[in-house]
Amino acid sequence: MQITRRTFIKGGLATFTVGFFAPSLLTQMAHAQGALDRNLVVVYLDGGVDGLSVLIPYRDPFYYSRRPTLSLPEASVLPIGTDTAGNPLGLHPRLTGLKGIYEQGKLAIVQRVGYPNASRSHFAGTDVWSTADPDASTRFGWLGRYLDGLPGPLDPLTAWNTGRTLPRTLLAPLYQTPSIPNLAAYNFRPAGRGAEAALERSFAARISSHLPVDRPHVAFVQKTMAEALGTVDRVQSVGSYTPAVTYPDNGFGNALKMVAGAIMKNVGTKLFFVRTGGFDTHAQQQTREGNFFNLMATVDDGLTAFYQDLAKQGRLNDTLILEFSEFGRRIDENVSAGTDHGAGSTMLLLGGTVRGGLYGTAPNLDPMPDNPTLESNGRDVRFETDFRAVYSTVAEQWLKTDPVPLLGGDYRNPRLTVLG
Repeated sequence: MQITRRTFIKGGLATFTVGFFAPSLLTQMAHAQGALDRNLVVVYLDGGVDGLSVLIPYRDPFYYSRRPTLSLPEASVLPIGTDTAGNPLGLHPRLTGLKGIYEQGKLAIVQRVGYPNASRSHFAGTDVWSTADPDASTRFGWLGRYLDGLPGPLDPLTAWNTGRTLPRTLLAPLYQTPSIPNLAAYNFRPAGRGAEAALERSFAARISSHLPVDRPHVAFVQKTMAEALGTVDRVQSVGSYTPAVTYPDNGFGNALKMVAGAIMKNVGTKLFFVRTGGFDTHAQQQTREGNFFNLMATVDDGLTAFYQDLAKQGRLNDTLILEFSEFGRRIDENVSAGTDHGAGSTMLLLGGTVRGGLYGTAPNLDPMPDNPTLESNGRDVRFETDFRAVYSTVAEQWLKTDPVPLLGGDYRNPRLTVLG
């Protein structure tokens, strides 16, 4: 009899309590040892980042007329060149670290990314990007489906969510990604100390090694416990990692430091998910200083430290960072000195094998009704590159899997040459 999480719960998980671990044992369910040869770090900017304040069309006069208080003066923008349509573009002035990476040719910026009939809902938008399905009819995440498609059995630590709540991106029918927001919470917790604690762990290991074939529910618990015990020491080894740079002491920086440690300690994880929020800037966006400026500081300082750390440790060429948000924001600033939910935005890719540069073209912000680069009567940026084209490139060229069945269609774009 094959035991799934559903049948196990139905058979009485609610009456079975195990006190050895802080994280749920069910999040450790996997199939055994497997390996990938590259690291993918997915960074989610929660809330809908304002793409026009990240990548700035500083020569477009309508950028200033439509954002009289939120626009950044040309003198403060960090110029990075022109796109294929000849539009001069620059980064937010706080993105100095990312500008340096761009100048090294290792940061790719994809403009006007989105999908048809974009949702302005946080929940629906996140579901679309998580499942790669604009109809959100697919329950499982695109990376969860990828994990389930790998030849098994998989290592329980093949994927690692650095947040407390599992993102839908990693939701899979079979593989259960562990959520480990900090190392202290993921440990063996015996009642005793010293020798007594060692005996408790040894006893737990012996119990979990017995898999009675005639009692499948118990065997499921024992197997899951054994897998959890097998990952504890690996996860705890990350705490001894000494980075080559100083990370910012905030949630985003600490998460990326933990990811770097997992990579350098070779714990078996090859797919990481990192989230940072605060981008739902409806009021007091404060692009020049304050709220949005500080958000850019968090992103820039964290990603730059992570990039430099991996570069100094010799692991940059086997690591790819993919950044996204659930939607962009409206072109016009609102009466509260903020921006409302919009459509097209930007995606970033960083790594040692990234072919840096500007991909796609900037929107013309003229609100004329027939402007082909805008939608919603000129209020939103119309998408030019389907986000699934970026996913397809990552799936095919980085994860070495066929993107067509994974994403439910052929969204490959030959102009999207972001990976070497």
